[in-house]
Amino acid sequence: MTRIAVNGINLNVETSGRGDGPVLLLLHGFTRDARAWQPLLPCFEDYRTIRGDLIGHGKSDAPPNAGRYSMEYAVEDLTALLHHLDIERTALLGYSLGGRVALHFAVEAPQLLWALVIESASPGIEDDMDRDARFASDSQLAAAIETDGLEAFADRWQAQPLFASQRSLPAAVLEEQRRQRLDNSPLGLANSLRGMGAGAQRWLLPELPHIDTPTLFLAGALDQRYAAIAPVMAATVPGAEHHVVEGAGHTVHLEQPEPYAALVTDFLARHRPDTQER
Repeated sequence: MTRIAVNGINLNVETSGRGDGPVLLLLHGFTRDARAWQPLLPCFEDYRTIRGDLIGHGKSDAPPNAGRYSMEYAVEDLTALLHHLDIERTALLGYSLGGRVALHFAVEAPQLLWALVIESASPGIEDDMDRDARFASDSQLAAAIETDGLEAFADRWQAQPLFASQRSLPAAVLEEQRRQRLDNSPLGLANSLRGMGAGAQRWLLPELPHIDTPTLFLAGALDQRYAAIAPVMAATVPGAEHHVVEGAGHTVHLEQPEPYAALVTDFLARHRPDTQER
Protein backbone atom coordinates (compact mmCIF):
# COMPACT_ATOMS: atom_id res chain seq x y z
CA MET A 1 0.00 0.00 0.00
CA THR A 2 1.23 3.50 -0.91
CA ARG A 3 -0.65 6.61 0.15
CA ILE A 4 0.06 9.61 -2.05
CA ALA A 5 -0.88 13.18 -1.14
CA VAL A 6 -2.83 15.00 -3.86
CA ASN A 7 -4.77 18.23 -3.49
CA GLY A 8 -5.00 18.01 0.30
CA ILE A 9 -6.06 14.35 0.56
CA ASN A 10 -4.27 10.99 0.49
CA LEU A 11 -5.11 8.39 -2.15
CA ASN A 12 -4.17 4.74 -1.80
CA VAL A 13 -2.28 3.57 -4.89
CA GLU A 14 -1.14 0.07 -5.87
CA THR A 15 1.25 -0.68 -8.76
CA SER A 16 2.23 -3.83 -10.64
CA GLY A 17 3.48 -5.06 -14.01
CA ARG A 18 6.40 -3.76 -16.06
CA GLY A 19 7.94 -0.62 -14.63
CA ASP A 20 9.06 0.47 -18.10
CA GLY A 21 5.84 -0.48 -19.90
CA PRO A 22 3.07 1.83 -21.13
CA VAL A 23 0.97 3.03 -18.22
CA LEU A 24 -2.51 1.67 -17.54
CA LEU A 25 -4.62 3.31 -14.82
CA LEU A 26 -7.57 1.26 -13.50
CA LEU A 27 -10.59 2.85 -11.77
CA HIS A 28 -12.96 0.67 -9.74
CA GLY A 29 -16.71 1.05 -9.25
CA PHE A 30 -18.74 2.38 -6.33
CA THR A 31 -18.18 0.39 -3.09
CA ARG A 32 -15.05 -1.37 -4.40
CA ASP A 33 -11.35 -0.50 -4.32
CA ALA A 34 -8.07 -1.34 -6.05
CA ARG A 35 -8.45 -5.01 -5.12
CA ALA A 36 -11.32 -5.35 -7.59
CA TRP A 37 -8.76 -5.63 -10.41
CA GLN A 38 -6.51 -8.19 -8.71
CA PRO A 39 -7.73 -11.24 -10.71
CA LEU A 40 -7.01 -9.48 -14.01
CA LEU A 41 -3.50 -8.27 -13.24
CA PRO A 42 -1.77 -11.22 -15.00
CA CYS A 43 -3.46 -10.07 -18.23
CA PHE A 44 -1.89 -6.63 -17.86
CA GLU A 45 1.64 -7.72 -16.92
CA ASP A 46 3.14 -5.99 -20.00
CA TYR A 47 1.93 -2.63 -18.71
CA ARG A 48 2.86 -0.45 -15.77
CA THR A 49 -0.48 -0.89 -14.05
CA ILE A 50 -1.69 1.59 -11.45
CA ARG A 51 -4.76 0.98 -9.31
CA GLY A 52 -6.06 3.72 -7.07
CA ASP A 53 -8.79 3.80 -4.47
CA LEU A 54 -11.10 6.66 -5.41
CA ILE A 55 -11.81 9.29 -2.78
CA GLY A 56 -14.00 7.88 0.00
CA HIS A 57 -13.17 4.29 -0.94
CA GLY A 58 -10.84 1.65 0.45
CA LYS A 59 -7.75 3.09 2.10
CA SER A 60 -8.03 6.54 0.52
CA ASP A 61 -9.17 9.49 2.61
CA ALA A 62 -12.88 10.12 3.22
CA PRO A 63 -13.18 13.86 3.95
CA PRO A 64 -16.37 15.16 5.60
CA ASN A 65 -17.20 17.73 2.90
CA ALA A 66 -19.37 16.11 0.20
CA GLY A 67 -18.40 18.89 -2.21
CA ARG A 68 -14.84 17.50 -2.25
CA TYR A 69 -16.15 14.38 -4.03
CA SER A 70 -17.21 16.07 -7.28
CA MET A 71 -16.22 14.77 -10.72
CA GLU A 72 -14.20 17.92 -11.27
CA TYR A 73 -12.16 17.26 -8.14
CA ALA A 74 -11.73 13.60 -9.15
CA VAL A 75 -10.20 14.68 -12.46
CA GLU A 76 -7.89 17.11 -10.65
CA ASP A 77 -6.86 14.36 -8.21
CA LEU A 78 -5.99 11.92 -11.00
CA THR A 79 -4.10 14.60 -12.89
CA ALA A 80 -2.09 15.41 -9.75
CA LEU A 81 -1.47 11.70 -9.16
CA LEU A 82 -0.04 11.23 -12.66
CA HIS A 83 2.14 14.31 -12.21
CA HIS A 84 3.40 12.98 -8.86
CA LEU A 85 4.34 9.70 -10.54
CA ASP A 86 6.02 11.50 -13.49
CA ILE A 87 3.58 9.95 -15.96
CA GLU A 88 3.05 11.89 -19.19
CA ARG A 89 0.31 9.69 -20.68
CA THR A 90 -1.74 6.72 -19.57
CA ALA A 91 -4.43 4.39 -20.78
CA LEU A 92 -7.48 4.72 -18.55
CA LEU A 93 -9.90 1.87 -17.83
CA GLY A 94 -12.93 2.66 -15.67
CA TYR A 95 -15.85 0.55 -14.50
CA SER A 96 -19.26 2.03 -13.55
CA LEU A 97 -18.46 4.95 -11.20
CA GLY A 98 -14.85 4.68 -12.36
CA GLY A 99 -16.09 4.74 -15.94
CA ARG A 100 -17.99 7.97 -15.32
CA VAL A 101 -14.86 9.48 -13.78
CA ALA A 102 -12.86 8.28 -16.80
CA LEU A 103 -15.30 9.93 -19.23
CA HIS A 104 -14.92 13.25 -17.41
CA PHE A 105 -11.14 12.83 -17.44
CA ALA A 106 -11.13 12.13 -21.19
CA VAL A 107 -13.15 15.29 -21.83
CA GLU A 108 -11.12 17.53 -19.53
CA ALA A 109 -7.57 16.16 -19.84
CA PRO A 110 -7.31 14.32 -23.20
CA GLN A 111 -3.63 15.20 -23.58
CA LEU A 112 -2.84 12.77 -20.75
CA LEU A 113 -4.40 9.71 -22.43
CA TRP A 114 -3.27 7.24 -25.06
CA ALA A 115 -6.32 4.97 -24.78
CA LEU A 116 -9.68 4.87 -22.98
CA VAL A 117 -11.80 1.86 -21.96
CA ILE A 118 -15.26 2.43 -20.46
CA GLU A 119 -17.09 -0.51 -18.87
CA SER A 120 -20.77 -0.30 -17.87
CA ALA A 121 -20.88 3.46 -17.46
CA SER A 122 -23.15 6.27 -18.60
CA PRO A 123 -22.64 9.92 -19.56
CA GLY A 124 -25.08 10.98 -16.84
CA ILE A 125 -28.75 11.91 -16.96
CA GLU A 126 -30.04 14.29 -19.63
CA ASP A 127 -33.42 15.37 -18.23
CA ASP A 128 -33.20 17.91 -15.41
CA MET A 129 -36.14 16.47 -13.48
CA ASP A 130 -34.83 12.93 -13.79
CA ARG A 131 -31.40 14.10 -12.63
CA ASP A 132 -32.90 15.87 -9.63
CA ALA A 133 -34.89 12.75 -8.76
CA ARG A 134 -31.76 10.62 -8.92
CA PHE A 135 -29.88 13.09 -6.74
CA ALA A 136 -32.66 12.91 -4.15
CA SER A 137 -32.62 9.09 -4.29
CA ASP A 138 -28.84 8.98 -3.93
CA SER A 139 -29.03 11.40 -0.99
CA GLN A 140 -31.57 9.16 0.76
CA LEU A 141 -29.34 6.13 0.22
CA ALA A 142 -26.35 8.09 1.55
CA ALA A 143 -28.27 8.91 4.73
CA ALA A 144 -29.25 5.24 5.08
CA ILE A 145 -25.60 4.17 4.88
CA GLU A 146 -24.73 6.47 7.76
CA THR A 147 -27.80 5.46 9.79
CA ASP A 148 -28.03 1.71 9.17
CA GLY A 149 -24.35 0.85 8.72
CA LEU A 150 -22.32 -0.91 6.06
CA GLU A 151 -23.61 -4.45 6.54
CA ALA A 152 -27.23 -3.50 5.92
CA PHE A 153 -26.18 -1.33 2.99
CA ALA A 154 -24.02 -4.06 1.43
CA ASP A 155 -26.98 -6.47 1.48
CA ARG A 156 -29.28 -3.83 0.01
CA TRP A 157 -26.79 -2.89 -2.71
CA GLN A 158 -26.13 -6.46 -3.83
CA ALA A 159 -29.87 -7.22 -3.94
CA GLN A 160 -30.46 -4.71 -6.74
CA PRO A 161 -31.73 -6.13 -10.06
CA LEU A 162 -28.57 -4.61 -11.56
CA PHE A 163 -26.57 -7.44 -9.98
CA ALA A 164 -29.05 -10.29 -10.46
CA SER A 165 -26.75 -11.93 -13.02
CA GLN A 166 -24.12 -12.41 -10.30
CA ARG A 167 -26.21 -14.99 -8.45
CA SER A 168 -24.53 -17.80 -10.40
CA LEU A 169 -21.02 -16.71 -9.41
CA PRO A 170 -19.07 -18.85 -6.91
CA ALA A 171 -19.81 -18.07 -3.27
CA ALA A 172 -16.14 -17.22 -2.65
CA VAL A 173 -16.23 -14.52 -5.35
CA LEU A 174 -19.35 -12.94 -3.88
CA GLU A 175 -17.94 -13.13 -0.37
CA GLU A 176 -14.75 -11.35 -1.42
CA GLN A 177 -16.82 -8.65 -3.09
CA ARG A 178 -18.85 -8.20 0.09
CA ARG A 179 -15.67 -8.12 2.20
CA GLN A 180 -14.30 -5.28 0.11
CA ARG A 181 -17.54 -3.32 0.45
CA LEU A 182 -17.43 -3.68 4.22
CA ASP A 183 -13.86 -2.33 4.28
CA ASN A 184 -15.10 1.10 3.22
CA SER A 185 -15.89 4.15 5.33
CA PRO A 186 -19.64 4.79 5.72
CA LEU A 187 -18.98 8.52 5.44
CA GLY A 188 -16.85 7.98 2.35
CA LEU A 189 -19.51 5.97 0.51
CA ALA A 190 -22.27 8.35 1.57
CA ASN A 191 -20.36 11.39 0.35
CA SER A 192 -19.39 9.60 -2.83
CA LEU A 193 -23.09 9.24 -3.62
CA ARG A 194 -23.71 12.89 -2.76
CA GLY A 195 -20.80 14.25 -4.75
CA MET A 196 -20.20 11.74 -7.57
CA GLY A 197 -23.54 9.99 -8.04
CA ALA A 198 -25.25 10.06 -11.43
CA GLY A 199 -27.59 12.71 -10.08
CA ALA A 200 -24.69 14.98 -9.16
CA GLN A 201 -22.71 14.91 -12.40
CA ARG A 202 -23.41 17.00 -15.46
CA TRP A 203 -24.90 15.55 -18.67
CA LEU A 204 -21.77 14.66 -20.62
CA LEU A 205 -22.98 13.18 -23.93
CA PRO A 206 -22.75 16.48 -25.90
CA GLU A 207 -19.08 16.73 -24.90
CA LEU A 208 -18.04 13.22 -25.95
CA PRO A 209 -17.41 14.18 -29.62
CA HIS A 210 -14.42 16.18 -28.36
CA ILE A 211 -12.67 12.98 -27.20
CA ASP A 212 -9.86 12.25 -29.66
CA THR A 213 -8.44 9.27 -27.76
CA PRO A 214 -8.85 5.68 -29.05
CA THR A 215 -11.88 4.51 -27.07
CA LEU A 216 -13.57 1.19 -26.32
CA PHE A 217 -17.01 0.92 -24.71
CA LEU A 218 -17.96 -2.40 -23.06
CA ALA A 219 -21.21 -3.66 -21.52
CA GLY A 220 -22.80 -6.98 -20.60
CA ALA A 221 -25.65 -8.40 -22.68
CA LEU A 222 -27.64 -9.18 -19.52
CA ASP A 223 -27.39 -5.53 -18.44
CA GLN A 224 -29.90 -4.19 -20.94
CA ARG A 225 -29.70 -0.55 -19.90
CA TYR A 226 -25.95 -0.24 -20.26
CA ALA A 227 -25.83 -2.49 -23.31
CA ALA A 228 -28.09 0.10 -24.95
CA ILE A 229 -26.04 3.07 -23.72
CA ALA A 230 -22.65 1.77 -24.96
CA PRO A 231 -23.36 2.05 -28.72
CA VAL A 232 -24.95 5.48 -28.24
CA MET A 233 -21.78 6.77 -26.60
CA ALA A 234 -19.57 5.00 -29.15
CA ALA A 235 -21.44 6.71 -31.98
CA THR A 236 -20.53 10.13 -30.56
CA VAL A 237 -16.79 9.49 -30.10
CA PRO A 238 -14.83 9.56 -33.37
CA GLY A 239 -13.51 6.11 -34.21
CA ALA A 240 -14.74 4.50 -30.99
CA GLU A 241 -15.44 0.78 -30.71
CA HIS A 242 -18.06 -0.99 -28.62
CA HIS A 243 -18.68 -4.61 -27.65
CA VAL A 244 -21.50 -6.29 -25.76
CA VAL A 245 -20.27 -9.37 -23.87
CA GLU A 246 -22.62 -12.35 -23.78
CA GLY A 247 -23.36 -13.98 -20.44
CA ALA A 248 -22.40 -10.90 -18.43
CA GLY A 249 -24.39 -8.35 -16.51
CA HIS A 250 -23.20 -5.03 -15.11
CA THR A 251 -19.82 -6.19 -13.79
CA VAL A 252 -18.42 -7.67 -16.98
CA HIS A 253 -14.86 -8.11 -15.68
CA LEU A 254 -16.14 -10.17 -12.75
CA GLU A 255 -18.79 -12.23 -14.55
CA GLN A 256 -16.95 -12.98 -17.81
CA PRO A 257 -13.28 -12.27 -17.09
CA GLU A 258 -11.78 -14.23 -19.99
CA PRO A 259 -13.67 -12.60 -22.91
CA TYR A 260 -13.40 -9.28 -21.10
CA ALA A 261 -9.63 -9.55 -20.78
CA ALA A 262 -9.31 -10.65 -24.41
CA LEU A 263 -11.24 -7.61 -25.65
CA VAL A 264 -9.35 -5.15 -23.47
CA THR A 265 -5.85 -6.52 -24.09
CA ASP A 266 -6.44 -6.69 -27.85
CA PHE A 267 -7.64 -3.09 -27.88
CA LEU A 268 -4.71 -1.86 -25.79
CA ALA A 269 -2.19 -3.81 -27.88
CA ARG A 270 -3.46 -2.13 -31.05
CA HIS A 271 -3.03 1.34 -29.58
CA ARG A 272 -0.10 1.09 -27.15
CA PRO A 273 2.28 3.97 -27.81
CA ASP A 274 5.51 1.93 -27.97
CA THR A 275 3.95 -0.11 -30.82
CA GLN A 276 2.68 2.96 -32.68
CA GLU A 277 6.11 4.57 -32.61
CA ARG A 278 7.97 1.64 -34.20
